[in-house]
Amino acid sequence: MNVAVLFAGGKDSTYAAHEAVSSGLKIKYLLTIISKNPHSWMFHTINIKTTRYQADAMGFEQYVRTSSGEKERELEDLKQTIAAVRTNIGGIVSGGIASSYQKSRIDGICKDLGLESITPLWGRDPHELLHDMRMAGFKIMITRVAAQGFNQSWLGREIDESAIDDLNRISRKYGINPIGEGGEYESFVLDAPLFKKSIVPIEVETVWKGTNGDLLIKRVKMAKK
Repeated sequence: MNVAVLFAGGKDSTYAAHEAVSSGLKIKYLLTIISKNPHSWMFHTINIKTTRYQADAMGFEQYVRTSSGEKERELEDLKQTIAAVRTNIGGIVSGGIASSYQKSRIDGICKDLGLESITPLWGRDPHELLHDMRMAGFKIMITRVAAQGFNQSWLGREIDESAIDDLNRISRKYGINPIGEGGEYESFVLDAPLFKKSIVPIEVETVWKGTNGDLLIKRVKMAKK
């Protein structure tokens, strides 16, 4: 079955794409929404325009649309984006793990459009998922932190075994979700099995606000694998 993946460039949507292909689905499009509201309830915003390099690295067609990012109204933007490609696909793949708010709304849109909602990561243990991503060959960089237990040194840090141990420690101490499902941190995938080329950031900007911050990717180069 042909599918489209709701794609924001982080570990969850990229790993959902990986799992979709592994299960025999064919990715027809990556659907990326650029929200005008940095506090969107549905869409990730940090480094969202840099996802074009990931789409190129994977060789998938990316379908990009903008959204006002206003709560609930942004759902219509998502629905219109999916509707524009629905004749070529049978389902929508999303990377939700535990957010019922997002899943219920994506499920509803898919139902209205006669598409299957496919959530390969839904309900899986976050500790195990991090290890699965690592073992699959994902190179993941943290690009935003916004919770207790994190400091500026986390920005740009790769999620390797040491980082996973630290995330689990912070989770036990502060009660955060170790995979960041509650917005505790966000990420950007630099390499993965689906990538024919890897992505190397060559210019970044760190914005630290005292208790939270972002790593903005300004320029990258594509490297042979």
